[in-house]
Amino acid sequence: MAAKRFAPFTTREKPVPLTAQTGFAKAKTRFRLFAMITLIVGTNRPGSNTLKVAARLEEFYAELKVPLHVLDLAKLPPEIFSPTSYAEKPKSFLPFADAVLQSAGLHIVTPEYNGSVPGVLKYFIDMLKFPESFEQKPVCFTGLAAGMWGALRPVEQLQAIFGYRNAHIFPGRVFLPQIHGLLDASGKIKDAELRDRLKAQAGGFAEFVEKLKDVKLRNTK
Repeated sequence: MAAKRFAPFTTREKPVPLTAQTGFAKAKTRFRLFAMITLIVGTNRPGSNTLKVAARLEEFYAELKVPLHVLDLAKLPPEIFSPTSYAEKPKSFLPFADAVLQSAGLHIVTPEYNGSVPGVLKYFIDMLKFPESFEQKPVCFTGLAAGMWGALRPVEQLQAIFGYRNAHIFPGRVFLPQIHGLLDASGKIKDAELRDRLKAQAGGFAEFVEKLKDVKLRNTK
C-alpha cells in the first residue's frame, strides 16, 4: 500500500503519539511526536526522477511495515512563496510544517541542480519552525543526479545545514549516479545492487530512529 500524502497525521499504520515538548527563549512550542517517518521529495519539478526514487523507498518502507508520510514539494501551496511568508506562514502550509514537526525521523531524497540543493528544498527548510523542526531529529539522505557523483555535493550541503540545526544524521547515505540510465520506463531501478542499497538504507534508518527516539516503527507481527 502506498503511503498517504498531504494529510499530516495519516499514515499506513495508525501513528503512536509520543510526548514531545520544546521550550526556547523566544517561544514555547508543544507538539505530539508520532512513530512515523516523513519522506521528503526534494524538488517541485513535475514528473521528476526524484519522485520515482521516492516511490521505490515507499515500497521498501511498506515491506518493513514502517508508518510513512510523504511530502512532495510539488504540492506546496502557491501562497507559501509570497515574501510575506517569512513573517507569517499561510494556513495552507501548516500540514507540511506539522508533518516535519511530528515525525520521528526525516528521509530526504534530493536531486542535484547546478551543483547544489534545489532552491525549493532550501526554501522549504527556511520556512519551517526554528529550531524545533530539526532539533535532535534523525535525518537520512538519498541523492540522485545525471552526473557520476549522484548528488554528493547537495547531500553534503544538506548535512552541513542539518548539522548546524543539531539533527542526528544517519551515516548510511545512498547516491544514485547517471540517474537517466538507472530507471526503466516505469520508474523502477534497474540496478539490483542499488535497489539493495536503498532497501538496506530504509531498514537501517528505521532502526536508527527507533534507537534514538525510543520508538517502535517496524511492525514485526
